[in-house]
Amino acid sequence: MSDAPDRGSRMPPEERLAAVMEARPTPRRSAAAKALHELAQVDLAVYRAIADTPTPTLDGPLRRLSGLANHSKLWVGAAAALFALGGTRGRRAAAAGLVAVGINSAVVNVPMKLASGRERPDRDAAGVPEGRHVPMPTSTSFPSGHSASGFAFAGAVGGSVPLLGAPLRGLAAAVAYSRVHTGVHYPGDVIVGSVVGAAIGEATVLAARALRRRHDRT
Repeated sequence: MSDAPDRGSRMPPEERLAAVMEARPTPRRSAAAKALHELAQVDLAVYRAIADTPTPTLDGPLRRLSGLANHSKLWVGAAAALFALGGTRGRRAAAAGLVAVGINSAVVNVPMKLASGRERPDRDAAGVPEGRHVPMPTSTSFPSGHSASGFAFAGAVGGSVPLLGAPLRGLAAAVAYSRVHTGVHYPGDVIVGSVVGAAIGEATVLAARALRRRHDRT
């Protein structure tokens, strides 16, 4: 994969923003554009460094974890366990988690991905080992829906059952990293996806609390 994309659709989001700023340059815009160019290079460099690092012990588990998170199966399974075993708080947490995943899907998988237009990494050119490969998604790359769903679920569940917040966020982070490790996302995709998902999870918690307060007053 070339460092300098040859088409606008291949540009990472940082480069596209930089191009907009460079179209009407000012000192501040020029400085911001240079910073964005550098971020794009860091993104690609980290992706290639992960691809170049031999990790035969980790490759299989991370590949399987990435697959488990497809279509939010991992989070639906966790919600089912909470609903069955967690009592009233568990059912509330499961419902909040699934609502957050649904909102996340509507926000990330349609408008954000369509707006970004970022193509998936060329993992063959980067040398990602075949033992890490999972099916390459056909959707655009930015942001990572897997990462966003994981952090949305973890944040929403953690708002109802705080003890589960840390382990679920750790699992979400592992899923997010697995998407880079298997070569289907750049690091920037999963970082932004994680931040977006965490925000959606927190917003779901706040909305649920407001609804419960309104219900208690009636």
